[in-house]
Amino acid sequence: MRILGIDPGLQVCGYACLDTSREQNRLIEAGVMRTPAGLPIEARLNQIAEDTESLLRTFKPDVVAVEELYSHYAHPKTAIMMGHARGVILQKCAQEAVEVRSFSATRIKKSLTGNGRASKEQVQRTIQTLLSLPMLPEPNDVADAMAAATCCANSMNSIVV
Repeated sequence: MRILGIDPGLQVCGYACLDTSREQNRLIEAGVMRTPAGLPIEARLNQIAEDTESLLRTFKPDVVAVEELYSHYAHPKTAIMMGHARGVILQKCAQEAVEVRSFSATRIKKSLTGNGRASKEQVQRTIQTLLSLPMLPEPNDVADAMAAATCCANSMNSIVV
């Protein structure tokens, strides 16, 4: 099974494509989609839509794993901006008829580390170990996308952890 994990954001979206099997997950590719800060929001969302469509057509995933919206009272604007990007990503998945699975940040962390409040570094180190990566995955957006895809694989019982 092929899973595309996406960590939505307006400035930077992380992505990671995994091939899964009962024995292991294999990273196909990971990276970021960026939008220029100076562009109007509608142009940035259009860029995210085009980039998402390109990822879907390139990797042909069976499932897309996306982090659920997280809203903190101290940063409501961040959640709104993430929501715009997430909406565009979900629409492109629907357009391409690709199943979407959403996971909360705490579920992703608990699935990987056993602790729903794990630090970014703990998640990065766990992902590095699970995917046999030579270096810590960076930036955090990429690590979060890898984590979402791995959590999805775990939840679908595609691998033995």
